[in-house]
Amino acid sequence: MEWNKETIFNWWKQTNWKWPIIAIAVIGMLSIAAYMGLLYGGKRIVDERLFVLEEATTIVNEEGEELGKLYRENRTVVSIDAIPSHVQDAFIAIEDSRFYEHAGVDFKSTMRAIYRDLIAMEKVEGGSTITQQLAKNLFLTNDKTWARKAKEVMASIYLERNVSKDRILQFYLNTIYFGNGLYGIETASQYFFDKPVSQLSVEEGALLAALPKGPNYYDPSDHPERAKERRNIVLNRMHDTGMISAEDAVKLKRKGINLNLGNPDKKPYLASYLDMVVKEAKEEYGLSNDELYEGGYQIVVGVDEGVQQLSYQALQDDQYFNGSTNGVEGTFVLMDEKTGVIVAAHGGRDFQKGNLNRLYEKQQPGSTMKPLAVYGPALELDQYEPYSMLVDQQLSYGEYRPANYDGQYAGSISMYESLMLSKNASAVWLMNEMGVSYSKEYLSKMGLSIADNGLSLALGGLEEGLTPIDLVKGYRSFAHKGEVVEPHTILQVYNDEDELVSHSSTKAQQVFTKQTAWNMTRMLEAVVEKGTGTAGSYNKALAGKTGSTQHPYAEGKTNDAWFVGYTPQYVGAVWMGYDQIDKDHYLTKGSSEPTRLMKDILTRMNQSEELQSEFVKPDDVDELQSPIELPVITDLEGELDIRVFSVRAKLTWTPSPDDRVVYRIYKNGSSEDELVGEVTGQGEYAIEGVGLFSEASYYVVPYNSLTKIEGNPSNEVEVKWR
Repeated sequence: MEWNKETIFNWWKQTNWKWPIIAIAVIGMLSIAAYMGLLYGGKRIVDERLFVLEEATTIVNEEGEELGKLYRENRTVVSIDAIPSHVQDAFIAIEDSRFYEHAGVDFKSTMRAIYRDLIAMEKVEGGSTITQQLAKNLFLTNDKTWARKAKEVMASIYLERNVSKDRILQFYLNTIYFGNGLYGIETASQYFFDKPVSQLSVEEGALLAALPKGPNYYDPSDHPERAKERRNIVLNRMHDTGMISAEDAVKLKRKGINLNLGNPDKKPYLASYLDMVVKEAKEEYGLSNDELYEGGYQIVVGVDEGVQQLSYQALQDDQYFNGSTNGVEGTFVLMDEKTGVIVAAHGGRDFQKGNLNRLYEKQQPGSTMKPLAVYGPALELDQYEPYSMLVDQQLSYGEYRPANYDGQYAGSISMYESLMLSKNASAVWLMNEMGVSYSKEYLSKMGLSIADNGLSLALGGLEEGLTPIDLVKGYRSFAHKGEVVEPHTILQVYNDEDELVSHSSTKAQQVFTKQTAWNMTRMLEAVVEKGTGTAGSYNKALAGKTGSTQHPYAEGKTNDAWFVGYTPQYVGAVWMGYDQIDKDHYLTKGSSEPTRLMKDILTRMNQSEELQSEFVKPDDVDELQSPIELPVITDLEGELDIRVFSVRAKLTWTPSPDDRVVYRIYKNGSSEDELVGEVTGQGEYAIEGVGLFSEASYYVVPYNSLTKIEGNPSNEVEVKWR
């Protein structure tokens, strides 16, 4: 029969299949319409932006060891290739054994769940596939309603048509919640087994697959028996689905729950340092809160975990923290002098996340300011060198009348000794001679912005103060050939694509000459060896300065106590004081305590790291001579020395062990005394051409060739014929 329009029309009029065909066509069209509706609905539900998962930022040391995480959801995203097939199988076996067969919805499981829901007249059972669970996790709520279930189905069908099975499984395994604030398979693996997911064994993967059903109920650290029972169910399902053999299933079920909890949060000594890292990442690298807590960055930092821990332990020791009441606080910061990397830092004795980080709190620096604001800048001027003499008298500068802490005044004192003994009067006198504006030019070069314009700047009397980090930055100029560099914790930042994030790094700034830096190092060594920094014990090279401030409300008491100093390898600072400033809160000991604490920390460091015994002088600077101590001569003797053709007066005395001392010999005169000669480093002098019957009196005055100052005259001796 030849089919044409007329033949088809006649057949249609006569056939008995007319209505069944119409019914089938209508059903087909409705089905297509319904399917297209499901796809359209799924497209509206699926927000592709939500495929970009929140990922924790990880902070690691130079060896790649994790120190801490920043997150809203604690997650480390991994690709499906990094997840072993036996781990994938475990989740598929227990959650969706027909995952690779269905198109997003397993209708057999769904019908069983609907039947049970109808019997119970409420939503009691899920028949969700892995795809449906992913759709719920990413795009929907956890409400057990028919409307939410319908959306879940639509989203799942859409996903299956537009996303590969492997990608669906990858997203699923990265979104699962495992309890304890853990999201994703990698984070759970690191937490429970302290290793990456790529290294999980079959039974370990099965244990993790057991948790999503009830993360808290099956938590293996709290409920090991429940967890093991549930894990064995997973292993049984893996056998039932042909993923493992019966022999393997039996052997694996016999194994215990062997956890190795790797939790960086159990290291409280890192809290201050991590807080600094976050601040630096925001300010120096321009990372926002959202980027830090969701962006999956990796931040490499320069902390020395050993030093960080031992310094934390030292800060817990109450013997260093002496005050009128409990609550004496303290900070500690230590920086690598070459690189500027902060290797250890504590913003409080027991800093907790969210606490006040005192490393950024400005405090009155006291006498630790003198090297930075007074003596360093002075040594840059031609008229001053370490043994220049300064006026040490209590003088008035308008209404300002600085006093030495011990009330003692020498009249004049060398810069070297003034720094060593932390004299106030001479420091202020010197700043007045130089000018405050000249001093502030050098402080500005160090990056220290100070508004004060008064002479109290010399003694650290500032309106706002400086932070411990500011002081470490400034003292680095003495430790490193006159250069300052910005202290920092971060070495590198990588984004979630493992790309290095660039930033504008601060280069070293030359503040002082190398000669000034070296002279200051020798002078600050003297502070530690013979001056105000002698408290405590440390037998390696150390230069530094103490500082303390008077309490504003408790007369004669200390408000702040400091030690800032450096070794050939590190620059560090310790501050002690109260957060609360009132008449009832004051320190009962001064700068001796931060000095002791710094030396004790360095001593502990030296047990595991050989610290240097001496500072090494750069080749292109001159050595600073050690100070000359003038002797007091009380044993001068004299006699006539008669020779064949001459007579001379011979004087003898006990010389100083320091052979640099110059001895000036004076002869008493009727109107004024006469300088008849001098000798260096010896205890005798002969005056030639003396008459046999002449009489004369002599005395010796020691002279300091460094300070150009004479000492006390010796006893007088009369030389004559007897």
